[in-house]
Amino acid sequence: MPGNRRNARADPARLPITMKTHDFIVVGSGIAGLSFALRAAKHGSVAIVTKKGAADTNTAQAQGGIACVRSEEDSFDRHVADTLDAGAGLCPEDVVRTIVSEGPRAIDELIAWGVDFDSRETGDGETELDLGREGGHTKRRILHSKDTTGREIETKLLAALRETENVTLLERHFAIDLITTARLGFATPPRCVGIYVLNEDSGEVETLRSDRVVLCTGGCGRVYIYTTNPSVATGDGVAMAWRAGVEVANMEFVQFHPTCLYHREVKSFLITEAMRGEGAVLRLPDGTRFMPEHDERAELAPRDVVARAIDFEMKKRGLDCVFLDITHKPAKFIVSHFPTIHARCLELGLDITREWIPVAPAAHYTCGGVVVDQAGRTDTKFLYAIGETTCTGLHGANRLASNSLLECLVYGRAAAADIAASDVPVPRELPPWDESRVTDADEEIVIAHNWHELRRFMWDYVGIVRTNKRLERAKRRVDLLRHEIEEYYGNFRVSGDLIELRNLVEVADLIIRSAALRHESRGLHYSLDYPPDGQPPEDTVLQPQQ
Repeated sequence: MPGNRRNARADPARLPITMKTHDFIVVGSGIAGLSFALRAAKHGSVAIVTKKGAADTNTAQAQGGIACVRSEEDSFDRHVADTLDAGAGLCPEDVVRTIVSEGPRAIDELIAWGVDFDSRETGDGETELDLGREGGHTKRRILHSKDTTGREIETKLLAALRETENVTLLERHFAIDLITTARLGFATPPRCVGIYVLNEDSGEVETLRSDRVVLCTGGCGRVYIYTTNPSVATGDGVAMAWRAGVEVANMEFVQFHPTCLYHREVKSFLITEAMRGEGAVLRLPDGTRFMPEHDERAELAPRDVVARAIDFEMKKRGLDCVFLDITHKPAKFIVSHFPTIHARCLELGLDITREWIPVAPAAHYTCGGVVVDQAGRTDTKFLYAIGETTCTGLHGANRLASNSLLECLVYGRAAAADIAASDVPVPRELPPWDESRVTDADEEIVIAHNWHELRRFMWDYVGIVRTNKRLERAKRRVDLLRHEIEEYYGNFRVSGDLIELRNLVEVADLIIRSAALRHESRGLHYSLDYPPDGQPPEDTVLQPQQ
């Protein structure tokens, strides 16, 4: 380990006086972590480690919904085809088909946990689920709860969890690093045996012991200065796994959501794609509708297409934003379907029933990540990963809208079933976190400066449109920052801000390296040096040095 922080080994003289042991450790409290924990609790004790409050997750911010075949007019084949089309040739069909076909059962499970999806009356007086449509979908298949679907899911899953035995919720606990046999110096095949976490309330680093660790930490949108993601999205799971020697893939495919509210006081408020699904159109300041010139699907083209079109128009015309117009819909319809967006915009002096919404693209979703199989297993034994922190193949080179929450549910069930059936080694003691040669930080302003510099150059050089020269500039800057951050990390006591910055610089480097390896334009990776040319698709896989 860099600096003065020693790489602890299993020296009996230094074993911890106390060590918390659990059958399962879950890092993250979004839909992936909570749905897994609810299932795993039937088989043993579960500790959920989350660095903020339990509801401070990407899941809670999701507006649109969950894609699932629930209509006779739809089919699994259509959903599979739409996903493959959006993924630009990089989605394994067997993975896509498994997730899509498992969708109805996953939705039924959510409903059983108390999640209330919007419904509508049918002509015969009955009710049925109200299915929405989003970009890239050829049929209506988006289940939603107005424009706060994620909050509904997060709230109901947390309520179910609090009624479940065998679960310990550790809020304000920052996961720092995985503990593996390789880290401890054992000459055995690598396996995960626990994690180190910073308890923000006590300021102490704790050792959590388990032979079954599951990473559900979400994405890394905060690596960019403009993002729809909340502050927790700092790529922690990918960074920890990479440092532990786990394979990652396709990190260059960062999805930029086309419509983030453009406002000087609000930096990360998403305007859901469901609004375009209900007929909203994109306009230039003079009122011209421009999407039909870029794609025959217009506003309902996949997100990569719409985001690049907006980026093109803004750069071509020197605009700060474009506008989303839904004013042709009745005010009652707008308020009932998008109450959160309507209320938030009103607070900012914008009435979306009468005025266009200023929007611009922002980093939104990480399609690559920790490589896992269809049971959520990584290439390190007893280490699993679920959700946005992974690369399952479902999203390929570009995620189809609202597929991500479905992936979390299906893989949560698969991972829980696989882990419960596995043989667990005999527990062993682990060494404590070593702070014997570090001191309190003397210049914490360095963290803030490095954080801003990192996010700024990632936006400028590794954004929606890239070039080899921009990537080279980004690589030089990230190398300098990495050295400075690791030196700081090695000499001073850890803090939440430092842990996140260390993870962000790791993830930024992985994105840059992956982008440099892809000598083509595909999906979310668009390079002016490599126009689309129909080359056979391949994953960009990075293998850490063991």
